[in-house]
Amino acid sequence: MATILLSAAGAAIGGSIGGTVLGLSMAAVGRFAGAAIGRSIDQRLMGQGSEVVETGRVSRLRLTGTGEGDAIARVYGRMRVAGNVIWATEFKETATVSGGGGKGAPAQPTQVSYSYSVSLAIALCEGEIARVGRIWADGVELERDGLDMRVYPGSADQLPDAGIEAVEGAGTVPAYRGTAYVVIEDLQLAQFGNRVPQFTFEVVRPVARGLTGAEFDPAHAVRGVALLPGSGEYVLATSGVRAGTSIFEAHLANINTPSGRTDFEVALDDLRARCRAAARCRWW
Repeated sequence: MATILLSAAGAAIGGSIGGTVLGLSMAAVGRFAGAAIGRSIDQRLMGQGSEVVETGRVSRLRLTGTGEGDAIARVYGRMRVAGNVIWATEFKETATVSGGGGKGAPAQPTQVSYSYSVSLAIALCEGEIARVGRIWADGVELERDGLDMRVYPGSADQLPDAGIEAVEGAGTVPAYRGTAYVVIEDLQLAQFGNRVPQFTFEVVRPVARGLTGAEFDPAHAVRGVALLPGSGEYVLATSGVRAGTSIFEAHLANINTPSGRTDFEVALDDLRARCRAAARCRWW
């Protein structure tokens, strides 16, 4: 728009002056000068979209950690604990470029999107645990199979994590014996707003065998389990069952966890992990 207006204005001003320059009329010279100035203004005003657009980039990422002297939780039975971050890598930044001009295609602004990932280890509690059950991030339950996670139960002979050793160097990583912890590798932070969420874990810890009366705890005393199909129509199904008054209102009646597995399979894994003696016996 500025090109048209200023070229017309320049032609009018040059025509009013009159005369010629190098064989060109002053009207033509004025039109050329006005068009050049107007083109510069249009490019400045309308060409902003040609600059690179960056989205999702953060200048600083914070990670809550632990320090010397911090308390370690002691769990009895089944509890939900937050844990403490005891190790983490540097945040890994990944840039994805999209847009831009192409052959035969209209020019578009180049857009660069940034995503972040991190690997970390979280100490859960003191002593040896049976298993880690459900996992929550900022209060929302996560699908455990979607995490690249390794669990160290806190045994007296557990070895250092190979992933941590690959970063820090072999022989420089403690095994954290006597402390149950998990290692989450390459955690994608985009779904958490490019920050490390607040993790909480469901931890199951049976009575230690060395304590008086430990042999009576269900984790050590149960030797076998008989499954009785008397608590529901689909409770023992190993595949998803759809139920409802019509085909449009049908829903999965026996899948109620983010893992996508049936409730029977989830409960059976939990029982096997909690009752170790029964897990070694025959099921019927």
